[in-house]
Amino acid sequence: MELLEVLHSLTSVTLLGAVIFLLVLFFFSRSRNVEQRKEPPGPRPLPLIGNLLHLDPMNPHITLWELSKKFGNVFTVYLGPKKVVVLAGYKTVKQALVNNADEFGDRELIPILTEISQEHGIIFANGESWKEMRRFALTTLKDFGMGKKISEEKIIDECQNLMEVFEQYKVQLQEELSSVIGNRQVRVEDRKNLPYTDAVIHEIQRLANIVPMSLPHTTSQDITFQGYFIKKGTVVYPLLTSVLWDETEWETPLSFNPSHFLDKDGKFVKRDAFMPFSAGRRACVGESLARMELFLFFSILLQHYRFTPPPGVTEDELDLTPTLGFTLNPSPHQLCAHSRV
Repeated sequence: MELLEVLHSLTSVTLLGAVIFLLVLFFFSRSRNVEQRKEPPGPRPLPLIGNLLHLDPMNPHITLWELSKKFGNVFTVYLGPKKVVVLAGYKTVKQALVNNADEFGDRELIPILTEISQEHGIIFANGESWKEMRRFALTTLKDFGMGKKISEEKIIDECQNLMEVFEQYKVQLQEELSSVIGNRQVRVEDRKNLPYTDAVIHEIQRLANIVPMSLPHTTSQDITFQGYFIKKGTVVYPLLTSVLWDETEWETPLSFNPSHFLDKDGKFVKRDAFMPFSAGRRACVGESLARMELFLFFSILLQHYRFTPPPGVTEDELDLTPTLGFTLNPSPHQLCAHSRV
């Protein structure tokens, strides 16, 4: 009888211990699961309008950059009722778009644009259709000479046609272009010998980024990113404006300074954080062609013309505030192009 009581007591203790162990395991697993599913923080949204009152309608990208200082490089905002995760900072954007390209590589299908494109093309498409169209676009651009000498010749011809419009003016050549190029034709290969010109082009792109919030991405699957849970199908905005400068060594984003891309010896410095054409598998397919065009158009125009405000207007009076639309566009300006000839 005593043996049975002992066995019964042991069984009760064992069962109680097993229950306690399972409860501890359950709460531990639950706490880990809650931690893993912690969503990105953000400002408290209002019903229906979300966080729209937090954003400057003329400079939403600058507002989001300021919010990132408070909430971190991965945070949530509501554009109306639409939940959006914002990625800020070069390392964060690169980690998402390059290192986790598959998870962050889908494009949000905006209804009105999807209706027009029928989910085809490069910009507003996903899956095999997008892969096929991107391969086709790359092949076609290469067939038309993208990245080859023939593209350079075509761009130079366009520059010469453009310059014919301003033949009645006189121009003063930039010092660097004058000393390096003289009167001969600028070529793409001259870029390495024109560090200041190259730096100015890069700084213009940094300051006047036309798509500062990039086009919206969506997550193709659930992912835990930098400690935050992001659900499949979540709209993600890589805030490219914030990755165009390094806060540890660069000044405020609105300050124009070509030395951001120059070392102490005046040589051009490539910045990994400079991503005006985005990054990862959704990066601009025509980036190499665009870079060639920007350099040749800018250099050839400055080689042949000096641009000034119209009479009675000072440079300080020029309004560089962009016009907000699908992209950031320059406001209309009147300029005088003084021809060198």
